[in-house]
Amino acid sequence: MTEIEPLYDKKYECHICSNKFHSKKIRTRFVKLESTDTDFCPTYTDPENNPILYQIIVCPSCGYSFSEDFSNYFSYGTKEAIQDKVCSKWNPHHFSDKRSIEDAIKTYKLAIYCATLKQEKHIILAGLYIKLTWLYRYLGNDTQEQRFMNIALQEYFYSYTTQDFQGTQVSEIRVLYLLGELSIRTGNIKDASVHFSKVIEQQKKTTESRLVEMAKDRWNEVRHTKEFQLSTN
Repeated sequence: MTEIEPLYDKKYECHICSNKFHSKKIRTRFVKLESTDTDFCPTYTDPENNPILYQIIVCPSCGYSFSEDFSNYFSYGTKEAIQDKVCSKWNPHHFSDKRSIEDAIKTYKLAIYCATLKQEKHIILAGLYIKLTWLYRYLGNDTQEQRFMNIALQEYFYSYTTQDFQGTQVSEIRVLYLLGELSIRTGNIKDASVHFSKVIEQQKKTTESRLVEMAKDRWNEVRHTKEFQLSTN
């Protein structure tokens, strides 16, 4: 009897060059969550079976890189921009085998570049940047983690102010929670308290009660931090 492997091939067609290819995914039965950080960064029992490593699809022929969250729509001139700045410079190779964290980082940076050229929504870019942040956390690279966390925070802020998360699977209350959480982690306690307060204000309107409770917990931590800072000044 053939043993089932964690990784399997999923078929894709490139939206730029129409090349048909495979990209690896992890079977859900092998994904075992151990814990989750307050910014939703997951830790898995087997780090090799981390689905985040395989969420970016890279066309081996032209280099166009995307996730399944990308829209199929290309506004005027964006395909040409990707062809000029990515495809024309691409040395054909693939990420279709087992990926290390370092491999995954490369794919996310490619996807961020393509998403920027494609003019994807801020909420899509925010999701890419926060996962890139997590990948550097797995490596223990605090400098790069902070660098990309700040950019993720900026993209979530742009998404909130433009409301471009609407129509996606990311709710307003989740965006607000992440604005608060990432503000804490980047040292902006004042902004964190504002965003968490907005989450708590919606507690009677939302079905996402877990996020409200998380916001309350983090807001209490913020208050204690502020009180500690005042007492030591």
